Amino acid sequence: MSFAIDRLVLTPPDIDLARSPLAGHLEAETYILGAFNPGLTRLANGNLLMMVRVAEALRHPIRDGHVHAIRWECGDDGVGRYVLDAWPLEHADTADPRKFLLRGGGWKIMALTSLSWLLPVELTPDGLTIVTVHYDRAIAPAHDFQCYGIEDARISRVGERYLMTTCSVSPERHSTTLYSSHDGLDWTFEAIVLDHQNKDMLIFEGLIDGQYWAQTRPLGDLYFAYPPGSEWRAGPSINLAHSPDALFWKPWHKPGIRPHAATVATARMGGGTPPILTNDGWLTLWHGVEPKEIVGIYRTYWSLLDREDPSVVLRTEYAPLLEASAELTRPIQDIMYVHDIVFTTGIVDAGEYYVVASGEADLACRLTHIPKLTFRNR
Repeated sequence: MSFAIDRLVLTPPDIDLARSPLAGHLEAETYILGAFNPGLTRLANGNLLMMVRVAEALRHPIRDGHVHAIRWECGDDGVGRYVLDAWPLEHADTADPRKFLLRGGGWKIMALTSLSWLLPVELTPDGLTIVTVHYDRAIAPAHDFQCYGIEDARISRVGERYLMTTCSVSPERHSTTLYSSHDGLDWTFEAIVLDHQNKDMLIFEGLIDGQYWAQTRPLGDLYFAYPPGSEWRAGPSINLAHSPDALFWKPWHKPGIRPHAATVATARMGGGTPPILTNDGWLTLWHGVEPKEIVGIYRTYWSLLDREDPSVVLRTEYAPLLEASAELTRPIQDIMYVHDIVFTTGIVDAGEYYVVASGEADLACRLTHIPKLTFRNR
């Protein structure tokens, strides 16, 4: 599906490395591997705010027979710093440029070739022009459970409060962490709200019967089979949870959005944008992954959920809403390292259309204006 306004608004060359939280910490050259997967919200002044994941990577992670990773640590003096860890190259699988697997354990163990931090980027109300890049409000690791970085912000406005979920990465746990803000610019860390490998947590933009609701996506290596002939495919799915305060979450007993057996395009799936309320129900955009080579093909799909019970799916559209665009990434083709990925992470109401934010190719921020008629419940 094509849209009249669909463009990249931020790419790695737009990031000023001299203003990175890592600047001056490492005796090694870094570069911006990607500036992507932005959370999106509207500020009180009418401007849009993208919370961009900046993946800062070592220019030469492999040297002296070792592969290296960046890690944040808090020293005995209470001061945080960034350091390099090294593993013998013969113990590592470096086929994926974003990470490496360490051999020899009884389960998968990996490390990253980059460390991610979050950068607030303020845009005009239509999202097409950058107003200010708020380096002074960047969110960087500050706890042991974030020592490998903070990833993939999703922002929801519930009442007068902004809530932002992020993935915090460390050897301790791969957890979902919550931040809050009164203005969408200055953020306060609240808590770990979901534990290991429960990703893509999206808080609904509104309460249901006085409760906060969220989509979640637990990961694992084992799934039980559906019966032969079932319309569903076993694998990662989008689940639901509810909470009285947005801190303590209880899983909902009914399933949410599940991969369909009729297509491999959604063999894996996960949440994309925080669900927003429309006249037809809760609109949610999510990603489906078709297996291909190492990474797979990521596309964006959408569903409408019942406004009183979001486990009831009123409609799911299995034709992709957004796909990766070679035309958009042609100007930055020389720095691309993966293809076939669009990962939608934010949505804001703009009257007759929605402004939809996505990460393109794990590299750049893409904004698309999608008419509301696209989602009409027919």
